Amino acid sequence: MELSQLRYTVAVAETGNFTRAAERNHISQPSLSQQILNLEREIGHKLFHRLGRKAVLTEAGATFLERARRILFEVENAAKELSDHPALDRRITVGAVPTIMPYLVAPLIAECRTKHPNLLIHAREDFRHSLVRAVVEGDLDLAVVTLPVKDPRLSIEPILTEPLLLVVGQNHPFASRKEIDIADLAEETFISMGDTSTLATQIQGFFGDHNFVPKIGYRCAQVATLKLFVSMGLGISILPQVAHTHDDEGSLTYLHISGTAPTREIAVIRHLQRYQSRGAEQFLGLLREHARTGGFATTPIMAKPAEGTAPARDPAS
Repeated sequence: MELSQLRYTVAVAETGNFTRAAERNHISQPSLSQQILNLEREIGHKLFHRLGRKAVLTEAGATFLERARRILFEVENAAKELSDHPALDRRITVGAVPTIMPYLVAPLIAECRTKHPNLLIHAREDFRHSLVRAVVEGDLDLAVVTLPVKDPRLSIEPILTEPLLLVVGQNHPFASRKEIDIADLAEETFISMGDTSTLATQIQGFFGDHNFVPKIGYRCAQVATLKLFVSMGLGISILPQVAHTHDDEGSLTYLHISGTAPTREIAVIRHLQRYQSRGAEQFLGLLREHARTGGFATTPIMAKPAEGTAPARDPAS
């Protein structure tokens, strides 16, 4: 039995397809299929029902999959422990959603280059569902995302709660005000992030709770584009407080929404069974420090890890 066979089995189970599993592992589909057939002969059980292009786990396959994942994690953890020597360079992979990466994670990466020069950080910006999957599959050491996230395989550590603010152009009638009521927004055109954005979903939920349906005039894939549209007077929008940067001065005004204002909660997610390297702890230490001291211009929350999550080795690191 070879580790590659275990990886191929996990890939087929997760993709439900031999071709996609082969693409993920960068080998040909016939080669992958043959390796799994060899594994099935060795263990004496069929692992998959082959239903046309679809692969479905057998009962034996489901049992084997759990063990295979555990073995692969243990092998990966062992390799990380061996390589995690103070004298060696350390590498970690960090993910974040688009409304967090440029404002929270990128500055921390820059700070890490100064404080921890031996730490090499690979960053990935993606949507929340993709980042959750990447952490679960072991492609990321950790990810900084917005809640809610529900997966029993993950450690979920809330770190920040921040307000969502109304943003308007400097020439908008609202620009002279400090606070706005939802009722005043009825005739306004909104500029929104795309439907796949967790921020757009959270804003829709907030408006839904207040029986308000905003008129969406434009949808943008990037916060920078959204800000440009707002500054040009094409509409108004809602953004997290952390997105308010010095570059906005002279073109955008941020206002609080009166009453029960919207907020979002930011958390770090990690795999419960993944070895937490020294490099990951160094990055997390800086992240927690900024959250605790208000370095992100947001409101820190000293929440206990959710039930079933793994405690950090050194919360003060």
